[in-house]
Amino acid sequence: MDVYSILISLLFILNFFFAIIIIFLEQKDATSTWAWLMVLFFIPFLGFILYLIFGQNMSRKRLFDWEDIKKIGIEGLIQEQITSLREQRFHFSDPDSRDYRDLIYMHLVNNDALLTENNKVDIFTDGKEKFDQLIKDIENATDHIHLQYYIIRHDHLGARLLSALTKKAREGIRVRVLYDEMGSRKLSKNAFSSLKKASGEVEIFFPRRIPFINLRLNYRNHRKIVVIDGKTGYLGGFNVGDEYLGLNPRFGYWRDTHLRMSGQVVKALQTRFILDWNQATHHHYIHYEDRLFPALEAAGDMAAQIVSSGPDSEWEQIKNGYIKMITGAKDSIYIQTPYFIPDQSLMDALRIAALSGKDVRIMIPDKPDHPFVYWATYSHIGELLKAGANVYIYKNGFIHAKTIVVDGKVCSVGTANIDVRSFRLNFEVNAFLYHRPTAERMALTFQNDMEYSREMTLDDYRKRSLWIRFKESISHLLSPIL
Repeated sequence: MDVYSILISLLFILNFFFAIIIIFLEQKDATSTWAWLMVLFFIPFLGFILYLIFGQNMSRKRLFDWEDIKKIGIEGLIQEQITSLREQRFHFSDPDSRDYRDLIYMHLVNNDALLTENNKVDIFTDGKEKFDQLIKDIENATDHIHLQYYIIRHDHLGARLLSALTKKAREGIRVRVLYDEMGSRKLSKNAFSSLKKASGEVEIFFPRRIPFINLRLNYRNHRKIVVIDGKTGYLGGFNVGDEYLGLNPRFGYWRDTHLRMSGQVVKALQTRFILDWNQATHHHYIHYEDRLFPALEAAGDMAAQIVSSGPDSEWEQIKNGYIKMITGAKDSIYIQTPYFIPDQSLMDALRIAALSGKDVRIMIPDKPDHPFVYWATYSHIGELLKAGANVYIYKNGFIHAKTIVVDGKVCSVGTANIDVRSFRLNFEVNAFLYHRPTAERMALTFQNDMEYSREMTLDDYRKRSLWIRFKESISHLLSPIL
């Protein structure tokens, strides 16, 4: 009995020191701190093991550094844009973009997100169409192919894509593939053997340090970027796998949103890929070459910024962009997201918009792929319903799109979900598009998706069962650390 008492005492002492670490050393926000303290209280010692795996902060050191970036000319252009915006002498090609001067300035100053105005975008909402076009662009590549995905599976689609890449590598095209090990944990390294034999290069983001175990469940690279010949870029929600073609019976049709971009904006995607690649590699660093950044003619009239965020960043750039768009809305806010677990700042922005009479519409999936996240989503949806927002449950399969459209004038498409994981813990990238025709098309797409959705009313929400209420309550409590 004395030994048992001593062990219990030691356990509580250890827990006390663990709590001190969380409160004083990690300097998390108060909500996350309280959530982790509750985990420590209810699951002594084991709670700290979970904290080491899921909750430890990444040092704010600069993970991505590219000594050749000045040679692109971006640094001088950024300073010129900052100065001209501050002095209100920047000439906007599109008058609508002028309404978002503050948003553009914020991304420029805090994220080095250069504004380009001569771009063209194709929007894909169907996986088959997206990958058919991507493989066609790969087949037409003449210099290099840079491909980065969070998830790559070696199924039918993955094999088809790797076959196309291997064929181009054999033709002498420089092929580089970067994937996240946690997202692609089921992928065998042997899947790339043919590509490597053809001189293709493959790198892994944050690989495991211990065989068969990767304790870095946080800080994953959730970005999906493809750059071909420095002229064509892809960005959006689709990963590589048969389920993204709607071939997984569990999810059915996969509804996502992806962009194919051309114009000067591709240089920003190229830069983002190179930074991620150079962080991951130990042997095959990419240095500046003119062919990676070819001279590009005007492709269209769309203004765009590529905005990145991650746990190494001082600010939550993508989330801040969302809040700025929401607080500046005059009429409408349309959001599609597979997970809706906003922090208090974003929740307040949406609640105030709804209470102010703005047309706030949020679309979420009907099918969960992560149970706790799913019910945490429902708990937050309930709060917005009370404020007057409109909520739609997508029924035609699984909706994975990460989009926000405001006033039919500005929109954002990318890899970031509306949750703490995307805003703080993962490396993400979004395109902010200042172009009325594109935003109007995105809004129309949302309205078309409403035809395949069920509207959830406040009355419906209040009739949910006690079991659902219990699951929501537990999930809501855990939402700061999901």
